[in-house]
Amino acid sequence: MTDTLQYPVLNDSTLTLDSRVATLTFQRHDVRNALTGTGLIDDLVNVAEWVNRTPEVSVLIITGDGSAFSAGGNIKEMSERDGEHKDGAFAGDVYEVQNKYRQGIQRIPLAMAKIDIPVIAAVNGPAIGAGFDLTCMCDLRIGSTKALLGETFVNLGIIPGDGGAWFLQRLIGYQKAAELTFTGRVIGADEAKELGILLEVVEPEQLLEKAQELASRMAEKPPQALRMTKRLMKTAQKMELPEFLEHCALMQGICHNTEDHLEAVNAFVEKRTPNYQGK
Repeated sequence: MTDTLQYPVLNDSTLTLDSRVATLTFQRHDVRNALTGTGLIDDLVNVAEWVNRTPEVSVLIITGDGSAFSAGGNIKEMSERDGEHKDGAFAGDVYEVQNKYRQGIQRIPLAMAKIDIPVIAAVNGPAIGAGFDLTCMCDLRIGSTKALLGETFVNLGIIPGDGGAWFLQRLIGYQKAAELTFTGRVIGADEAKELGILLEVVEPEQLLEKAQELASRMAEKPPQALRMTKRLMKTAQKMELPEFLEHCALMQGICHNTEDHLEAVNAFVEKRTPNYQGK
């Protein structure tokens, strides 16, 4: 990391920064990196806000330490809702539970949707339930051969309360998403690649190297243009074509007036490596 930067306070994760690529690693392998009952929700939200206000970061990689990417919700905690556990994440009446979702795990999709830079999930092992949904919130996913992915909520008599039904069908289409969601079936890395969930499948020891290689190719690009391109990709999902083209024209006007654009053009003409300053 660069000592002059202000870093977010993390509870159950580590954060590194190298050559404009930040890597967030979940460190709760004792509970298979469950998102509930740990500090991982706060860690994700804090890092999402940090990358947006930190121009020195161009790409974010999210991965897990240990055997799992994330087991999602803590199932043991779901069963402990009485007595000393009455204040747990899944305890309470209908109003209390819905409020805990809004103030808890639903903070993740809202924060992830606002991230200005490309996000890569390096899926090192099982990504189940909300853990799987988190990967779907990322822009790109590279999986280890040990990766297992499942939209398994229905197996526990609940629904994807973190927004998974919104993300998955936009990623692979309604019919494929419906089959996975209605059956709660867990799939391996190869099938996930065939479905278009994973971009690539590699051996476990190659996972972070491959993710960092992909991230580095993005991080070499002009920082401002990369962030605006990420925003453009997300905006394109919401706008009709005429309005979207107006938006493109405005953003292109901004890009043409950056120093990095002139540097890119001059470097191309002079056949040299560009030196971007993020200006």
